[in-house]
Amino acid sequence: MRLRVAALTAALVLAAPASALAADGKFEYRYNDSTGDIESGQLVDPESRECIGIPEVENEHGTFAFRPRNATTSTVTLFKGSDCEGDHYTLRPGGKASDRLLFRSVAFS
Repeated sequence: MRLRVAALTAALVLAAPASALAADGKFEYRYNDSTGDIESGQLVDPESRECIGIPEVENEHGTFAFRPRNATTSTVTLFKGSDCEGDHYTLRPGGKASDRLLFRSVAFS
């Protein structure tokens, strides 16, 4: 009986649509625009287990996102480099950090 329940559970997990692999909620951050003004950005229901570049800064030399707020249901790892490379820091769901934490890409668990 337990084996059948485990097999059914595994089948349901594997059959789940791709949207089930998203972190529910918003990931918010700040960045400086081309004039140096602070702007707000966010990722809504971001995909899990994928490297996501912060669109406003990922390809801009010398610029970073900062002041992250993880209002999703998943843990997020923030990377200083593009393509989820370099120094990294992890925020739990509901976690936030200051302006000193600089990042260009993220990955949700």
